[in-house]
Amino acid sequence: MKITATIEKNDNNFYAITCNDVIAGCHFGGYGYSAEEAKTDFMEGIKESLETAKEMGKDVPVTPEEIEVEFRYDIPSFFNCFDWINISAFAKKAGINESKMRAYKAGIATASEKTTNKMLSTIKAMGAALSAASL
Repeated sequence: MKITATIEKNDNNFYAITCNDVIAGCHFGGYGYSAEEAKTDFMEGIKESLETAKEMGKDVPVTPEEIEVEFRYDIPSFFNCFDWINISAFAKKAGINESKMRAYKAGIATASEKTTNKMLSTIKAMGAALSAASL
């Protein structure tokens, strides 16, 4: 079973994960001081929620291990999760002003739809290049 979860950074530099999918009456969420910490909390929350639902006699159609989570990110959360990406090189590759890119990464500026699409295209191109690489 596949569910979709969204990771967003709030104004207090805290990361929150929300999910609209419901399984056995359970709603899922996660929180943390980093995107990875929030993901860990989210996955633990799924496990605990489904265990509790089962203990309460609810029909739980899947195990936590059978749930595939597709994470969607806001820009600051993406770059927090993938902090190994060099922001200067990324900005250059995407054709985005480096100062603006740093502001997007920090969450102090909001990228337009056009700029967000440039970032997404660059991310997908990087992923394809990494997938095609071999050592």
